[in-house]
Amino acid sequence: MTVTKKTSISEALSKRRDDIESQWTGELKSSTSTSAKGRLTSAEVADQAKQFLDIFHPALQTLQLDDINGSEWLEVRAFLDELSKRRVLAGFSSDETAKFIFSLKRSLFDALKQEFSGDSIQLADGIWQVTVLLDNLGLHTIKSYQKAREDVINRQQEELLELSTPVVKIWEGILALPMIGTLDSARTQIVMESLLQRIVETEAQIAIIDITGVPTVDTLVAQHLLKTVTAIRLMGADCIISGVRPQIAQTIVHLGVDLQGVTTKANLADALSLALKRSGFSFSKH
Repeated sequence: MTVTKKTSISEALSKRRDDIESQWTGELKSSTSTSAKGRLTSAEVADQAKQFLDIFHPALQTLQLDDINGSEWLEVRAFLDELSKRRVLAGFSSDETAKFIFSLKRSLFDALKQEFSGDSIQLADGIWQVTVLLDNLGLHTIKSYQKAREDVINRQQEELLELSTPVVKIWEGILALPMIGTLDSARTQIVMESLLQRIVETEAQIAIIDITGVPTVDTLVAQHLLKTVTAIRLMGADCIISGVRPQIAQTIVHLGVDLQGVTTKANLADALSLALKRSGFSFSKH
């Protein structure tokens, strides 16, 4: 039976598995930066190396060394995806994460040199195939890292938007939503969802949207406010917009935005006073 070159590479690396793991683990530990060492112990480094080689060697035996997108490399890709995600959450950089794969090259090359020391052509071919394989795995790791980091950033942005749009119950049946910062489409959606949900939960009859902290109001912002007011009314509640400063009022008039039918007040105190009156509360000075 004729043994192919790819099979020889697989067998050579499997035969020297212990040496590869020992050398690679040492390489990983020495290449880990001082800041990263506080987030990853030596035991964890060794365990990750062992886990990877446990699934890496079976994948090598499939002879698919030039394409890691097939089902043969599914488990390896999944491992690198999870590794990248964990390292993003732990604060590792992309290059620190990619070194997990790229630092494996030396130990694999040394194993091939020992196995094919008498055949320079076989050695050169093996080193080239292993280089292409690890480069592809390294690129996959970087892509996974970038995706995981983007997911974290998007989640943090959503959380910040939720924190920047708190719905406060200030009186029985009255909610207030102080807006701070720019109002765009994404934030408007979060505002409407959180406000409408609170209206259902508290059975509020009046919602005050305070835009004192909104720096500018353009046509788009005004349209977003109108959409929010409309949604509130569809829920059977009333809406008051407060914090309409003179500059904002002039801008709205200049833009020709129709706010007829929308109750507006100059400040939150006036809006609250009106809301209390509409709710049937009366106050008198002593």
